[in-house]
Amino acid sequence: MKETILLFHFSDKSRKNKLARALLPLRMKIREVAREDYLQPVGYLAGNKEIPPSEESYQGEELEGEMMLMAGLSNMQVDQVLKAIRKSGAGSIPYKAVLTAFNQEWNVLKLFAEIKAEHEQMGKQYSNS
Repeated sequence: MKETILLFHFSDKSRKNKLARALLPLRMKIREVAREDYLQPVGYLAGNKEIPPSEESYQGEELEGEMMLMAGLSNMQVDQVLKAIRKSGAGSIPYKAVLTAFNQEWNVLKLFAEIKAEHEQMGKQYSNS
């Protein structure tokens, strides 16, 4: 699978352009996922041909925040992406994930819910320490 970065709910064009420019030197495919595709398995969206697509089209609400999914990247490449984002001036992306064998069959909504729950749990841990 080609190194791919999936973007979800990036409505601010200026921010999205800063992000794309920052990631361009890393030579990774950047794909913005449409809301209608939120019921698709994230592995399928990232280009894994072994995961079948869903027949359903999502008609619900947009995600509560921006999310980025990194697929097919080594640990070093993930670090490079995160460093490029920090340097880009595009601001932080609170919901980030790496595609794994465990989450590749989840749809976008489930992935977002899991990341959001982890994010909130981490916030509680930091506020309690």
